[in-house]
Amino acid sequence: QVQLVESGGGLVQPGGSLRLSCAASGTIGSIYAMGWYRQAPGKQRELVARITSGGSTNYVDSVKGRFTISRNAAKNAVYLQMNSLKPEDTAVYYCNADRPGRTDWGKGALVTVSS
Repeated sequence: QVQLVESGGGLVQPGGSLRLSCAASGTIGSIYAMGWYRQAPGKQRELVARITSGGSTNYVDSVKGRFTISRNAAKNAVYLQMNSLKPEDTAVYYCNADRPGRTDWGKGALVTVSS
């Protein structure tokens, strides 16, 4: 079992920045990738960014150049730095962890971009 806890969500004005954090605990040794997904009201959950244990990253096109995913292996944490936020980035952001045969999810952190 892997437990994931997100933090850092909140209300920010358009053009502002937020940093999300995800702390992992439990059976973390088998995790081979972690990511951030988001789900806006009335929409399907979508992948925002993902990072593998080898450090490879990928992003959805809509956040490229604005968001950066990173990890701290020593702290078992993954981060999402979000800059130049837009109202359309408003969503609940979920951290996930991929292990062989299983994906674990956090409970989510709400990000609201509004003036």
